[in-house]
Amino acid sequence: MKRFFLIAGEPSGDALGAALMEGLRQLHPDVQFTGVGGPLMAEQGLVSLFPMDELSVMGIAEVLPRYRALMRRINQCAETVLREKPDALITIDSPDFSLRVARRVKAASDIHTVHYVAPTVWAWRPKRAEKLVGVIDQVLALFPFEPPYLQRHGLRCDFVGHPVVTAPRASRDEAAAFRKRHGIGAHTPLALALPGSRQGEVARLTPIFGDALGVARGQHPDLQIVLPAAGAVAALVTDLTANWPHKPIILNPQGLPAAVAQAEKRAAFAAADVALAASGTVSLELAASATPMVIAYRMNPISFRIIRSMALIDTVTLVNIVTDTRVVPEFLGPDCQPGQIGRALSELLTDSKARAAQIAAAHLTMERLGQGAEPPGLRAARAVLDGLSP
Repeated sequence: MKRFFLIAGEPSGDALGAALMEGLRQLHPDVQFTGVGGPLMAEQGLVSLFPMDELSVMGIAEVLPRYRALMRRINQCAETVLREKPDALITIDSPDFSLRVARRVKAASDIHTVHYVAPTVWAWRPKRAEKLVGVIDQVLALFPFEPPYLQRHGLRCDFVGHPVVTAPRASRDEAAAFRKRHGIGAHTPLALALPGSRQGEVARLTPIFGDALGVARGQHPDLQIVLPAAGAVAALVTDLTANWPHKPIILNPQGLPAAVAQAEKRAAFAAADVALAASGTVSLELAASATPMVIAYRMNPISFRIIRSMALIDTVTLVNIVTDTRVVPEFLGPDCQPGQIGRALSELLTDSKARAAQIAAAHLTMERLGQGAEPPGLRAARAVLDGLSP
């Protein structure tokens, strides 16, 4: 019988952890789990030591008031691992918390330690890889280009695939039904607006996106706009778009069953001709739907200059990075201006070659992230079990 202690600190980690647990159970039906996780991991049999929400804090201002409580939880996890002596401690993302637990465990035992989601040392702060040495025995990577960055430090790193490749996708019929449901003609140009899911970025980007879409509508007067809002910012999005001259169709998930809200969002992605999106993993969701996109993002100018000076790559869009192309246009920092963003959207609506290049890159992205292979959770499970072998 195999026993594992898992730690996830946010919803994305909860999803990764649940898929990994399902994979481990397929390979070892009598496997046992303890640790910290959310509702998806609970469905796989995990009884969390404490609510995962306690770890979902970001930024110095949020962490400082809870520092002592977080340290108690770090010590609690480490002590439980050392007492139970599982076959492996598996930490899932949330490195500020997870690696502190792993460091304590490794200092007092030889328990195998696995960290799921490689640090983005290929993008910036490459010395983060060195901090894993002696603490983490094995890293599970979401992207195929990541293992060499960790292996050069003597760390085992297995590419196991990205969960986006197994996410459900809307069919053509579902996309057509979405258009009909919202009164959008079959041949009417449709743009998605995706200004993010956090209040700060939504507040910064929504006015810029509105002006940019206004520029695009100047060239395409019949352009319709759909804005799928995250539940936490739906009210803010409604307020910020109230004065847009071109009223968007806002998809508000609040009050809907999660499965219904997700299906509506997927249908919108499949129905759209183009998308204007904030920088982030949403670019992979768009690629999964083969939706051409323009990426834009603005942050504090000082923060942008610092990050830009430390960056090791010249693009932030994952589709560009995975395919080693630059087919997705980006407007970041001082370049995040409505005029040029709007013109890029307008061109993407009419330039068939640019659209074809993005669609080809989207298919290549999904292929390279593991589409058609074993599900990432099962691949991760195989890698973990293989890592336990002498």
